[in-house]
Amino acid sequence: MTKGAPASPQRKQRGAAVVNAIVALLILLICWVLYLVRAPILRYIGEGWIVEDPLEHSDALIILSDDNFYADRATRAAELFRRGMAPEIVASGRRLRPIAGIAELMVHDLLERGVPKGKIEAFAQDAENTREEAMALAQFVSRKKWHSVIVVTSNYHTRRARYIFLRVFPSTIRVRIASARDGDFDPEQWWQHRKSIKKLTTEVAGFAVAIWELWRHSATADTSQSIVELMGLIPQQVV
Repeated sequence: MTKGAPASPQRKQRGAAVVNAIVALLILLICWVLYLVRAPILRYIGEGWIVEDPLEHSDALIILSDDNFYADRATRAAELFRRGMAPEIVASGRRLRPIAGIAELMVHDLLERGVPKGKIEAFAQDAENTREEAMALAQFVSRKKWHSVIVVTSNYHTRRARYIFLRVFPSTIRVRIASARDGDFDPEQWWQHRKSIKKLTTEVAGFAVAIWELWRHSATADTSQSIVELMGLIPQQVV
C-alpha cells in the first residue's frame, strides 16, 4: 500500500469491531463487579433510607396512622413511654366508620402493651396522606400548647415523615422522629422480599410527591401573600 494512503474500509471495520468488543467487555466487567457487591450496596440503600433523631423528653408521643398487622408502631411507642420519653401517647388514625377507625385499634394495641388508658388519646382524622395527617396534627398539637413531640412511624416511612413534619409543624414545636421496626421491611435484605421492595419503591415515589406538593403549597402561599401585600399598597377608592 502506498505510504500516506487512507486506510481501507476493511481495516476501519476491524478497528471498529475491536473497539466495540472492548466496550462490551468493560460493560460485562462492570456488571459482574456490581453483581458481586450488590448486597452491600443494596443494604446501604435500605439502611440509609431509615432515619431516627436523637430523642429527648417531649410533651407527647404521636403514633402515625396505619400501623401494620404486628402493631410495630404501637410497640415502639409503648417502649418509649415506659422509658419516660413522654407522659402521654396520641394515637392518630384514619376514620373508617362514623363511630370507629384506626385510632381505636391503636388504642387497643397500646393497652395490650401496658400503657394506661388515661395516658392515651385517640385522634381521629380523615387525612389521605402523611402531609394531610401532619397538617391535622399540627393544629391538634398547637391547641394542646405542646412544645415538643416524638413522632413514631415505621422504619421505611421515617425519612418522608421527617421531611414533611419539619415543614408543616410550626418552628416553635420541636419534632423528633422515632423509627419502629417493621415486620414487612428488613433494611438488610429488602431486595430479597417482594413486600419490602414494594414498600421501599412506593415510599420513594411518595417522597417525590411530598416534595412537589409542599413546594406547590409554599409557592401558592407566597403568591397569595404577595397579592395581599400589593393590595395593601393600592389606594382604596373613596365612595
